[in-house]
Amino acid sequence: MRIRFSKTYPLALLAVAACATAPAASAVTAAGGVASAPAPTIHKVALATWFGPGFYGQTTACGQTLTPSVVGVANRTLPCGTLVRFGYKGHAVTVPVIDRGPYAHNGAQWDLTLEAAHALGMADTARIHTRIVGSVPNTRTLGLPPGAPAVTATGGAAATT
Repeated sequence: MRIRFSKTYPLALLAVAACATAPAASAVTAAGGVASAPAPTIHKVALATWFGPGFYGQTTACGQTLTPSVVGVANRTLPCGTLVRFGYKGHAVTVPVIDRGPYAHNGAQWDLTLEAAHALGMADTARIHTRIVGSVPNTRTLGLPPGAPAVTATGGAAATT
């Protein structure tokens, strides 16, 4: 049996592929990274906490220096650089995994940085919507806003090369 393809079939496949990766590509741009193969999409409602001021200046498990401007999330099992989209009370934010945790014994699966929690309007532990949307390479500046100065990436210390 021979299968015949019309010229529109490959174009339709390209269009579907482009649409399927468009959200991840825009999330990648927002996170300042380069896209890799998209991760499977998983929709869940999960318990989330947030962390910040007591940890500023410390290095995350993924190698970033935590500062007030870092936007990211800690998860026990996802690889560093996994992009996760969170939704809470009409707000949404896509952030990379930058650390391991949470370590609170309240059943939370996510630990957002203070800046990520602020972007969602989250002030306390809450149930939030989650979706894995892709991944970016892990770098020391992952989670920093675009154009952040190098001193922010090193927590205020002089950068060494």
